[in-house]
Amino acid sequence: MSGPHVIRGSVSLPEAELMWRFSRSSGPGGQHVNTSDSQVELRFDLARTEALPEVWKQRALERLARRLVGGVLTVRASEHRSQWRNRETAAVRLAALLAEATAPPPKPRRATRVPRGINERRLREKKQRAETKRGRSARDWG
Repeated sequence: MSGPHVIRGSVSLPEAELMWRFSRSSGPGGQHVNTSDSQVELRFDLARTEALPEVWKQRALERLARRLVGGVLTVRASEHRSQWRNRETAAVRLAALLAEATAPPPKPRRATRVPRGINERRLREKKQRAETKRGRSARDWG
């Protein structure tokens, strides 16, 4: 593994709380595919973790509720032939998922009024356009 996987700021995934499982992967591999366990399943117990601040943990539990099974978040990776690269992919995917789930909610939009000048200009241009189109009609021709 290449160092700790940072979620955001100084908070990172603790290696001790990550549970790895390996199995045979479907897909590319040739003769080697029948003997190597290259598919990776990474499990992280979100409900019991001490690594995340309590506010982040509650936010993540709410947002990821549909993905959790018994408070545990599971990520699979089997894109690569190498188990090591699949481990990297799974860890990065888990960190990204947690970063998105623990992000603070966006600030509410502050309502603003459209300035009167802009509205007047829009109506003036609209009238001008209508006049131009009215002038194109072929009523008086003929």
